[in-house]
Amino acid sequence: MAYRQVDAVVIGAGAGGGVVAKELAIAGMTVVLLERGRWVTPFDCRKDDLRNQRTSFLGASFGPDDDRHPRVFVDRQGRERVVRPSDSPYSNNAACVGGGTASYGAMAWRYMAEDFRMKSKYGALEGSTLDDWPIAYDDLEPFYEKAEYEIGVSGNVEPDPFKAPRRKKLPMPPLAPTREHEILKPVAKRLGWHPFDIPMLRNSVPYNHRGPCMRCRWCVGFACEVNAKNGTQNTVIPTALATRSCELRTDCMVKEIATGDNGRATGVTYFDARGRVQTQPARMVVVCGGAIETARLLLNTKHRLYPNGMGNRYDWVGRNLQGHAYPKAVGLFDFDTYDDVGPGAGIAICDFNHGNPGLRGGAMLANEFIRLPIHYVGTLPPGMPRWGQAHKDYMRRFYRRSIAVMGPVQEMPLFDARVQLDPRVRDAWDIPVARLSGARHPHSVEIARYVVTKAELWLKEAGAIQTWTQVPGLDLSGGQHQAGTCRMGNDPKTSVVDRNCRVHDVDNVYLADASVHVTNGGFNPALTILANAYRVSEQIVKERRRA
Repeated sequence: MAYRQVDAVVIGAGAGGGVVAKELAIAGMTVVLLERGRWVTPFDCRKDDLRNQRTSFLGASFGPDDDRHPRVFVDRQGRERVVRPSDSPYSNNAACVGGGTASYGAMAWRYMAEDFRMKSKYGALEGSTLDDWPIAYDDLEPFYEKAEYEIGVSGNVEPDPFKAPRRKKLPMPPLAPTREHEILKPVAKRLGWHPFDIPMLRNSVPYNHRGPCMRCRWCVGFACEVNAKNGTQNTVIPTALATRSCELRTDCMVKEIATGDNGRATGVTYFDARGRVQTQPARMVVVCGGAIETARLLLNTKHRLYPNGMGNRYDWVGRNLQGHAYPKAVGLFDFDTYDDVGPGAGIAICDFNHGNPGLRGGAMLANEFIRLPIHYVGTLPPGMPRWGQAHKDYMRRFYRRSIAVMGPVQEMPLFDARVQLDPRVRDAWDIPVARLSGARHPHSVEIARYVVTKAELWLKEAGAIQTWTQVPGLDLSGGQHQAGTCRMGNDPKTSVVDRNCRVHDVDNVYLADASVHVTNGGFNPALTILANAYRVSEQIVKERRRA
């Protein structure tokens, strides 16, 4: 089929792609939005503990398909193996309309002002590519606000003295506190900390013609049955489609960005739902595939002007892959702490995101995540067997009498933590797959060890009769919070895109996902992805109107 040229092809209908498609469509541009997955519903991810035993935490039930989308993982000893989306080293992001926003825990964090100036604040770090963003918090602030109000965020961050300046309060109040929240809040205050209600991309009251959260415990890793969890699939994408200027095509696997003799993009080549090769001509391309798949696509897009991949003249595409180390403290209590009320996280502190002696950054700490029995099996004290009578007795006694506190450590980027193309393994469409290799910087683990002591102290002060901690090691980090592989910067020799997220060497290709993040903050990156996608979209529209 020969398609007519459109103004823009957007690749990936997740957080970034959904926003970009909507913003360009309402500006009058013709848009084709390509998604390798499909629409999902709560019925595709039933409340089934056996399903959760088989899949990753955010759920391979949201895609991609195990058999068609392998990757290659190389461990720190150089051993390589083929991994599937349900294997933890895969670093899976959901592949569906809405992407990870269909299944995420929906925390809606703004990065702190310091997070955009990590090198200026802390100085260079040996072995790390730690750097400043080419934009500041103030550049993103109005777009954070737009995301909070248009997508919909509840919570109350006003008690947090460490937050960056904001012009408006959140549009919805927080959900009522759970028992864990009520236990942890006064304790944090006694310790001199500053607890507050987590900002959530979740309706606490009717908002934008959808009802409030029904407080079930099946939240992270599940689609919301009452449509109260706010993602691009139930906000901006329907708005984009309603303009009739945007067409969504699902089950479409992009092979490469089509290019002309001059190296500029002319559209996208992809496989449709029936496996046929299609080309969609476009005046520009916006890539929003996630940090791993976006890097993979650029590396697979070759031209005589960039034989090593689009944007890769200086070998920066695929470098600096970051996720989040998640140190965790668990406490057992001699009274009930759990009331079986979702969504599973509600109270947080930001006292240790910065200002930790001798450390570069830190992490937000919160009571995470949901407590399903199959997940609780993974939260056992040292020495506890995973089967047998002692195990059963422990589960019966402490399932409702424990609290976990954890947080995402802001990792130090590494040049050799990377995405490459595997020279041998190909996916179902005969496209070279992503090859993941590298490690965490030791300082990231050092930060995690410090932060987890604060989490454990919080639990002890709350009356825990036993506590223990878990700290990640040096293994490569990616996961659902993957970022950094196509970082933005002013110097083409040390970055892939400019401050407006346009590829340095190709003036009609933009990136609008976490691949452009220079650092990943001590927070879930979802709201920053949304905000930056609004910012990039505004720049694209301005450029078009000037043309």
